[in-house]
This record gives sequence, C-alpha cells and structure tokens, in this order.
Amino acid sequence: MSRRSLSLSTLSAFVVGLGAATAAHSAGFQLLEQNASGLGNAYAGSAANPENASIIYYNPAGMTYLPGFNVSGGVNLIKPSFKFKDNGDSRNPSAPGLPGSGLGGSAPTGGNGGDAGNLGAVPNLYASWQLNEQWYLGLGIGAPFGLMTEYDDDWVGQYHSNKFDIKTININPSVAYKVNEQFSMGFGLNWQHIDANYKKKVVLPVPGVPLATTGDADLNLKGDAWGWNVGFMLQPTEDTRIGLSYRSKIKHTAKGDTDIDDIYPLGNSVSFDSKATVTLPDTLVLSGAHQLNERWELLGDVSWTGWSSIPSLKIRNSGAGARDDELPLNFRDTWRVALGANYKFAPDWKWKFGVAFDQSPVHKESDRPTSLPDNDRYWFSTGVQWQATKNTTLDVGYTYLYLRKTDIDTTSGNQLTKGRVAGTYDSNAHILGVQLSARF
Repeated sequence: MSRRSLSLSTLSAFVVGLGAATAAHSAGFQLLEQNASGLGNAYAGSAANPENASIIYYNPAGMTYLPGFNVSGGVNLIKPSFKFKDNGDSRNPSAPGLPGSGLGGSAPTGGNGGDAGNLGAVPNLYASWQLNEQWYLGLGIGAPFGLMTEYDDDWVGQYHSNKFDIKTININPSVAYKVNEQFSMGFGLNWQHIDANYKKKVVLPVPGVPLATTGDADLNLKGDAWGWNVGFMLQPTEDTRIGLSYRSKIKHTAKGDTDIDDIYPLGNSVSFDSKATVTLPDTLVLSGAHQLNERWELLGDVSWTGWSSIPSLKIRNSGAGARDDELPLNFRDTWRVALGANYKFAPDWKWKFGVAFDQSPVHKESDRPTSLPDNDRYWFSTGVQWQATKNTTLDVGYTYLYLRKTDIDTTSGNQLTKGRVAGTYDSNAHILGVQLSARF
C-alpha cells in the first residue's frame, strides 16, 4: 500500500519543515530573527541587551529595564539561495518495475533543481508593561523555527523533496521580577502552532504484485504544543550586564493527511491520515554587554542548542495495513558564538556591527536531506539605530550569511524508494530587517 512508501516522505517533511516561511535562519531550522534591532550585531549580547520589548524572547528578565509601557514590532526579509549541482552519482529509485530499477538504479533524468531558496518574511511583535517597582508583564509573538525550500519540477532529487512551505507562530506571555538593582528574573509560557505543506514524487508498491509505480504526494500537517522559558539578568557594575536564558524543548504532535495524485498509469488518487511527533530542541544562551565609554558598547554571546533531541523521527499512519516507520537523522548538539559592538557616532545615531559562527546539527553528507542542505555558517552583520524621539527608536539591520560549499550524498534512509542524491550545494543568504520601538 501507499502508506509504507509515504511514511518516509511524510517524516522527511516534518523533519525540516517546522517553521516560518523562510529558509535563511540559524543553523538547523531555528530562527534567531525574532527582532531586527539585534540583527546588526549578529545577535551578539541577545540575552543582555534590553533595548526594547523584544528582549521578551531572548531573556524575559530584561523587561525590568523597561519602565512604563513598551511596544516593539518589526520584520526581517530573508532571501536564501540553495543551488545544487549533481556530481554524476545520483541515481533513480531501484524498486522493481521502475525505469532503471536494476541494482542501484540508473542515472536520473531532470536538472539540478534551480535555486531552492525563496524570499521569506519573519515578523515579530512585543509589548511589556511595568506593574510596579518590581513586577513586569510582557507578551511576544514570533516564529522561532522555520524552513522553506522549493525545487524546479522534475529535478534529480524529486523523490526526496520538491517543495516545503511551512509556517509557525509562537505566542509567549511572560512575567519578570526585579529582586534588586543588580538582579532580575523572568519566566514565560510558549504556545506554538505549526502548519506544514510538503510535496514530492513517491514510489508506490502495487498490491499483490512484486512491482512498483509512482505518484505525486501532497502532505499537510498541523499541530499545537506548549513550552516554557526562563531568564536571569545580573548587573555586577553600572556598565556591565550578564544575561542567562533557557528555552525548553517543545514536543509537537502534528496531524493531517497525505493525498497522492496522478498514480501511474491510471492517474487515480489515494488519501490517508498521517501523524508525526518530534521534540524541538532546548536552547541555553549566556550573554554579556559592557558600556566601554560614552560611545562604545561591547556585546558577546555563547549559545547551545540541544539538536540531539532529534536523533531520528517517527511517523504513524492510521488505517488497515498502515505501518510505522523511522528516519535516522543523527543530529548533534550545536554551539553558536557571536561578538558585536555599538558605536554612538552622533547624539541620536548608533552604528551596529557583529560577526558570528553558527554550527550546523548536520555533520555528515549522508545525513543531509535535500530539504535541509544545511552547513556551518558565518554571520557578517551591520546596522544603524536612530533615536527619532525621546521614546521612539528605529533600527535597520543587514546580515550576509556565508556557507562553505556543502556536499550531499544521501538516500534518506531508503534507496529502493527514493534513490540517491549526490552532489554539492552552493548556498548563502541575505537578511534585511526593520524594527520600530516606542515607550509610553
């Protein structure tokens, strides 16, 4: 039945699909772009730099540095590029009955898929409210995980992936408590919604016959889950802040359906219910900020992401004859290091800049799925902040993400039904962000 062959397809979609409609992000499919005011610093000092209400996401304890009522909203426009080049070793699926179904399959027809990156937007909105001298409330809305890739029709990896169009929304109410002038703490809850669409060509076994045929699969999954985050802010001196924040794992169970159309040779269709479960990683961030003098502020960041929470992913299908399946991913935990600075070159203007190294959870070409052609990346960032009025600021930031050429040689766990994709990706990304913040 089609459930077996589609189980790995559905699973692969769920692995790389969780997130907002963009493919340029922190390593893996995590999105750091939860504001644009930190973009110019490559998000160095993210948990220790309470410039505006967006600190709610990075460290809720930072709200205690925001008197009165504060709002901040912005958007990051992200244009990634993922260009694949076949090295000649890619192969068609080798299931009996398919063209080239001999041992190892035959060289696939089709091109390199064009540029799989697409322009995406990651918006954000935050508000914080000082209740009294010690207590603060906040609310943040953003998209902390995301991915989008789309290849040209009939490319060499069409049995691995054709299109991902995945969106998520995260709503994060928070509370903060100011213990004294040197120490604050904060806590938040997170409700997260996922909406995923995934398309690819699949191999289907023919019931009762040791042969196979093909069809076009269209998967849709939706799910909701809860998590939490906590943060602390220490100010040992007037000019120095240290922030520590933690975001919990979030276990998602997404449900939906898979439609398979144009089944060869009759052109008929089938549909069935699908369900997948994945535990998104937890993160730990240690940040520092130091006001060197009236003009210079120095920022730093070290963060850890527990991607090993996804060693493999499982899919469960309902109905008679349905089978469970598993796709090994071998994700590793990762580290990110960022350094940045702000320079106040005029009374109402700051110049921001920063660099970062971002480690990928994918560290073997055999584990690299076509829908997540990820690699270690380097951030080169700059931006400006304008103090438009006493209580209003405007930030504009830009980042260039550099990735080394990325090798891939994968069967996604099943060469019989998916074939082999082998070659190299040439990847990069540009991010442009704008953030408007106000205090009342």
